[in-house]
Amino acid sequence: MIHETRIRVIAIGTLSIALGACAAKPAATPLPKLNLDPAHTMVSGISSGAYMATQMHVAFSDHVNGAALIAGGPYHCADGKLDVALAFCMNPKADAAADLATMLAAARQRAEHGEIAPLTGLSGDHVYVLHGREDATVAESVSRLSAEFYRQILPDSAINVSVDDARDFAHTLPTETAGSDCHKSESPYLGHCGFDAAGAIFHHLYGEPATPFGDAGGELRSFSQATYRTAEKNDFLADTGYVYVPKDCAAGARCSLHIVFHGCLQNAESVGQSFVKDAGYNRWADAYHVVVLYPQTHATYAPLNPKACWDWWGYSGADYDARSGAQMQLIARVAAALGAALQ
Repeated sequence: MIHETRIRVIAIGTLSIALGACAAKPAATPLPKLNLDPAHTMVSGISSGAYMATQMHVAFSDHVNGAALIAGGPYHCADGKLDVALAFCMNPKADAAADLATMLAAARQRAEHGEIAPLTGLSGDHVYVLHGREDATVAESVSRLSAEFYRQILPDSAINVSVDDARDFAHTLPTETAGSDCHKSESPYLGHCGFDAAGAIFHHLYGEPATPFGDAGGELRSFSQATYRTAEKNDFLADTGYVYVPKDCAAGARCSLHIVFHGCLQNAESVGQSFVKDAGYNRWADAYHVVVLYPQTHATYAPLNPKACWDWWGYSGADYDARSGAQMQLIARVAAALGAALQ
């Protein structure tokens, strides 16, 4: 009886997701072609989004020149295996003495085979690693390993790595005032911590702002991610994404692109527009003349991804962390449509 009930729950959940995807499929809304600097794209993310940001940075380092990682681990941490992802990469009791050499070797091998950009593209980039001392989901040692990956992937410390791990917050994205309790990991996974993580990210990656900081005065737009999907591979992503465009960028000013990857259960289907509106990026985007892209995931049961995490263990294919990966390619096409060069 219990087994039968579980089967029914999974079947109903799968059907609900399928019906929801069909009902919510938007009309094809093209993205605006903006005057973006094709050589100045940055990425950031939290949790599974941090893993995705690392993958995009390493795979497209010839175009992406900086990354901010909140509670995430190094490139190829899961080695394409869900059991490794759960046993080590998301485990708060993970052994700090992990085999970093395997991850470094995987990146170097992919680069040699042309599956990712030459690793020399990482030279001079800025990487900001942020981890809360109260995080009970991702181990501090795993975040530190991501910093160590960047320190060792190129000789002579060619990458500028900053680690910020002395702050008291849970597995959440810290904000000044938005979200829930800073010391709890609960939906929408934004914590009012009195610390503006988005501001710290912009400062570490871009330096001082070009214009004075103020309220977000641009436009947050939804767009059809489905428009940029191909029939070749299933990316298992949502049909709708979001982009924030500052007024000067919309008017033709030279701007750059910042891609933000939400965490598991933090996609729009789970939390509405809480993340894309309240994470804190938009108001800084105006000051730095940056367009912010918020791609969105979609929950599935086949493959098993009920929490709508980004693919950093291989559910969309063995090339999930290579340039040819289904999710990587969709993001690259969306960035290209906006005016950035990621292909």
